[in-house]
Amino acid sequence: MFFLIRHQTRFRYEFAVHESLMDVRKQPRTEGNQRCLSFELLVRPKARLMQYRDHLGNIIHHFSVPGKHAQLQIIAESRVETGPPVSLPESLPDSAWAEIDSAVSASDYWEFLMPSDFARSAPFLSDLASSLDVSRNDDPLTVLTRINSGIYRSFEYVPKSTGADSPIDLALRNRRGVCQDFAHIAIAMIRQYLRIPCRYVSGYLYHGRYDHDRSAEGATHAWIEALLPGFGWVGFDPTNDLVTGERHIRTAIGRDYADVPPTHGIFKGSARSELYVSVHVSQTEMPPMLDQDQLPPLTWTPLPGDDDENAALREQQQQQQQQ
Repeated sequence: MFFLIRHQTRFRYEFAVHESLMDVRKQPRTEGNQRCLSFELLVRPKARLMQYRDHLGNIIHHFSVPGKHAQLQIIAESRVETGPPVSLPESLPDSAWAEIDSAVSASDYWEFLMPSDFARSAPFLSDLASSLDVSRNDDPLTVLTRINSGIYRSFEYVPKSTGADSPIDLALRNRRGVCQDFAHIAIAMIRQYLRIPCRYVSGYLYHGRYDHDRSAEGATHAWIEALLPGFGWVGFDPTNDLVTGERHIRTAIGRDYADVPPTHGIFKGSARSELYVSVHVSQTEMPPMLDQDQLPPLTWTPLPGDDDENAALREQQQQQQQQ
């Protein structure tokens, strides 16, 4: 399957800021059943882009805007090909737990086994784990499938019910959240109660006409991957009760959301900021690539307030919430 992804992020500042530094994680990965065929990143105001990979292979684009600006626009366009994932059996043999323990002992998986910023123990986590029977009483694939379906049944999907920095206890207490919360809850349980290496995946999900996904269109998506013997990293989407497939497009992996926000930066100045995000994923064969002339104009209405500028450095994490 071929997909065209357009991901637009706009920051608008109450007053003009002096400088912005930004990391962008929007380029899909090339590995396994997925290939990123082309990628283009456009920034307004214009900036010089630098690219590097982190230790997990995520591609990060970094730029700075040194002059004064009241708005910042980042548009990414990708063309991606995906193929069918590895076919999974209904269950794994009894030896699977011993194979996982052996793999953990022989390799360096500690960062996907230890608690992280958002995937950690919480007061209501043990209650959920008990209700879903999260333990090594069945084979690993059966237990992971039970967790995936259990979170789907136990929680209501409600956009904007949590924030990008919300702890999992908020979603656990209210039994509602978004894909970011469900991924963090699953990771925390899998690491703590099963001792299976588990990681967070940020990306996109294509919503076809006949797909019954409850995650929102027009936003990024998040799911998890767990290490299974004989199959490697296997993806589970607890938001939609799916094992990941051709419609899931992987952008970045990490311990949790803190490692992989699509945009993350700081600016110099004192001003409130507004964030606008637009994501469109379409199935295509030969999509056109983005051109400067296609950029929509910036037409925000000025905010009321004092025009005096504060030159003190103010760090703000400009993170977009995964929905």
